[in-house]
Amino acid sequence: MHILLVEDDKVLAEGVSQMLRGQGMLVDIAHTGNDAEYIIQHQKFSALVLDIGLPDIDGLEVLRRLRSGANLLPVLLLTARDGISDRVRGFDLGADDYLVKPFSTLELVARLKALVRRSSSRSDEIRLGKLVLDPQTKRVSVQDHAVDLSVREWNILEYLLQHESRVVSKQQIIDAILPYGEDITINAIEVYVSRLRLKLTDASIIIRTIRGFGYMLEEQKA
Repeated sequence: MHILLVEDDKVLAEGVSQMLRGQGMLVDIAHTGNDAEYIIQHQKFSALVLDIGLPDIDGLEVLRRLRSGANLLPVLLLTARDGISDRVRGFDLGADDYLVKPFSTLELVARLKALVRRSSSRSDEIRLGKLVLDPQTKRVSVQDHAVDLSVREWNILEYLLQHESRVVSKQQIIDAILPYGEDITINAIEVYVSRLRLKLTDASIIIRTIRGFGYMLEEQKA
């Protein structure tokens, strides 16, 4: 597992990198956002550990540029900030997970391993009805027409497709798209599902509400 650690605190960066190397990982270090961008363009990594508070361009801007270039490298954000808004913006920009400083190094290792596992399992197109979801490009299309989805709408749809014809609870969805479920409510899930239904009216699929349990996605029969 090859990790790029982007952290401007050189003492912290060296300590974290030594710990990760002790777990058998290869680690490269960048201390600025510009350096991180350059390294990512020239090397391949299993995951990116990205501090938000960098001295040049901040971590959120690095993340935005990464995703705008269709780079799907798993990203775990590090932040010393208490504000939920930074973490929410990070997820909206395409972050996969986050840790608030100070953090447990063992927890960092566990989360990185989980991110890489999830990333490696998202390789094949998922097709149902007239809908095609491509995990590599993060694109959804209906009859070859692209469907514009937010990051969270995309994640919820992917999870429902992975559990086609099975009932999943709203809490299961939260746990799947945000591992610790801190920044999204059950009411928000209901809103995202309503938006998905509107955007996928021509996809020949249906997201059923199973009252008291959750949702089930299945192909809509003619």
